[in-house]
Amino acid sequence: ARDSLRLEAGLCLYGNDLDETINPIAGALGWTLGGKGSRRRTEQGFNGAEHFLTPDGKLRKQVKKRVGIMGMKAPARAHAEVFDETGETKIGEITSGTFSPCLKKPIAMGYVETAHAKVGTKLNVSIRGKMQAAEVTKMPFVPSNYYRVPE
Repeated sequence: ARDSLRLEAGLCLYGNDLDETINPIAGALGWTLGGKGSRRRTEQGFNGAEHFLTPDGKLRKQVKKRVGIMGMKAPARAHAEVFDETGETKIGEITSGTFSPCLKKPIAMGYVETAHAKVGTKLNVSIRGKMQAAEVTKMPFVPSNYYRVPE
C-alpha cells in the first residue's frame, strides 16, 4: 500500500527511481534547487553542481528524464524496457510500476530520452515479452487534496 501511494504521488524511492548516477534535473527534482537566480543555483555550494548547472546557474541539457507513464493494460515493473511509438528503438526503462488503487489502472515511473519526455508522447512498454501501448503523463498521477484549516 505504501509503495502504491508513493507512486500515485509521483515521489521517488532511493534505490529504485534515484541513485548516485541520477542528478536532480534528470530526476525531475529541479524544484529543490530553487528558481533561476536563486542562491543555491548561483553559489553552487554542493557536490556535483558542475554536472548539471552552468557556471551562471542555468540548467544543463539532460540525456534522460524521469516521467510518469500510463495506458498499459498490465502494470509495468522495474527494469521493463520502454520503446518509442514504433516499438523499434529502446528509449528508456521503468523504475517503478504498480496498479493504482485510486485510478483503477496501471501506472509507472521511469527514465526516457529527453526527446521523448513531453507529456502526451506515445510509447511502447515491453511487459512480460509483449509490447503494450502507453503514454507519458503528468505527475503526480493523483493530485494532492490536503485539507488546510482556514486562517
